Amino acid sequence: MLLNLHVKNLALIEEADVYFDEGLNILTGETGAGKSIIIGSINIALGGKVPKDIVGKHGDSAFVELIFQIDNSSEKELLRKMEIELEDEQIILSRKITNGRSVAKINGESVPASKLKEVAEVLIDIHGQHDHQSLLHKSKHLEILDEYAKNDIVSIKSKLQHKYASYIELRQKLDKFSVNEEERIRELSFLEYEVEEIQEANLLPDEDKQLEIQYQKMTYGKKILEAANTIYNQTGYDNPHAAGDLIGKALRELNSIVNYDTELESMEEQLETIESLLNDFNRDIADYMSRMEFGEHDFNETEKRLNLINHLKSKYGDSISEIIQSKTQKEERIEELKNHDILLKKYREELETLQEDLQIESEKLTEVRKRYAKKLMLEIQDSLKELNFIDIQFDTVFEKMDHFTKNGNDIMEFMISTNPGEDLKPLAKIASGGEMSRVMLAIKSVLAENDNIQTLIFDEIDTGISGRTAQMVSEKMAVLGKAHQIICITHLPQIAAMADTHFCIEKESLNHMTSTKIKKLEKDQAVKELARILGGAEITETTIRSAKEMKELAERTKKG
Repeated sequence: MLLNLHVKNLALIEEADVYFDEGLNILTGETGAGKSIIIGSINIALGGKVPKDIVGKHGDSAFVELIFQIDNSSEKELLRKMEIELEDEQIILSRKITNGRSVAKINGESVPASKLKEVAEVLIDIHGQHDHQSLLHKSKHLEILDEYAKNDIVSIKSKLQHKYASYIELRQKLDKFSVNEEERIRELSFLEYEVEEIQEANLLPDEDKQLEIQYQKMTYGKKILEAANTIYNQTGYDNPHAAGDLIGKALRELNSIVNYDTELESMEEQLETIESLLNDFNRDIADYMSRMEFGEHDFNETEKRLNLINHLKSKYGDSISEIIQSKTQKEERIEELKNHDILLKKYREELETLQEDLQIESEKLTEVRKRYAKKLMLEIQDSLKELNFIDIQFDTVFEKMDHFTKNGNDIMEFMISTNPGEDLKPLAKIASGGEMSRVMLAIKSVLAENDNIQTLIFDEIDTGISGRTAQMVSEKMAVLGKAHQIICITHLPQIAAMADTHFCIEKESLNHMTSTKIKKLEKDQAVKELARILGGAEITETTIRSAKEMKELAERTKKG
């Protein structure tokens, strides 16, 4: 579960530390107080998109950190497969935003934002204010069903996706074969010319690098030889002012006096070493100059070879290995073009076999989906009844696409009837945002019971509902909170009253700066916050009493 949210200098939040509890965590506050910033900060820490101008006015960077406690064995296993090591059964996700760039970390180790998203799918499920709109799209319906049935379809889908990848690769090969005879002959002729051009070059591995070094030496050969000759003369023995000659004279002088003072013996040894080293150096520089001798012909041949290799690079790759690889690919294509009819027949037969395999796997997938769909529809229907859909019918309609995808060839759509005697209609036909929100809550509730995700976040799931429906939604949230950690932003007192832990989000102005604060409420403070939601700007004794009664009723409901 999510233990802690730490936010620093994000939008209106200067700094906040929120310690969440088990069960139902409720967040309330005035409109515009910054409730959405809290969910937004969690999304950012989970690898979501970073909005522009998100860094606040209290520094140059923003920081968000989430600490999760991992007690669930299946969560631990999934994280282990992602090579995530837990520390004291905890995982820390963080993100720092500076100058429009972000640095993501898991347990202090930098990772791509995509890795945060991957880990987030194991730890938490967020239902945002507008997520219910995704139910307008059929593709979301199939995604929900597959999530529900994942334990039984994961192996089928894996096999199907492998077959589909082979199918697409073969289709692409066949597309290359869709050329007429004239185009085939023209392409064949051109490829043979290119292969011959590369073959005639007789390229050797790393030949270009060695030629570059050689060419560099030849280009600056005169300057190098002049400098080397000067060095040779200055360190040799032919010139009376050269280092070798002068050191030789110094050594002879030292030899003539060393017998008079033993302290000079070590100096004599040092000077002998220096002379020996200088002598070796002088021979090495002389040898280097002898090897540097080359003619105009050598220079021209080296330049010509380099020009050829660079020409081939401009056409076939940035290195000799890439040129050789290009040649291999062209030779393979030449074989394809020469054996066009034979390969065309072979690929068509392989494609037909793959299509048959895809059909078999897709049918297996459809069979499992339909079996789970019946069970899922009954569970969602029961869940919807608990959310004040009295005479509800919920079902699915399956259709087939005329082509395959990596997820088979099913089209599945949720169908619903909310009134007795009314025909089932596509879910997208429901106009009310409140109804769509409740349908999504029902779906999330069912999936949560069949999933290992411990933490669920609902951002204003109560949009468009009130009265008895609001009470039933609150009871549903309380039931969910018994098996999961729920973090819920709400503006309805019925839901707020069910809180196991209640947080209040407030906007505060100080020194011409506006900031958002979040604090955990004690029992009496929670009652006052309920009274504010019930009564608006003016809190009276009557609203206080109503708030206390609502809180007591909620406590009895949770116990019952």
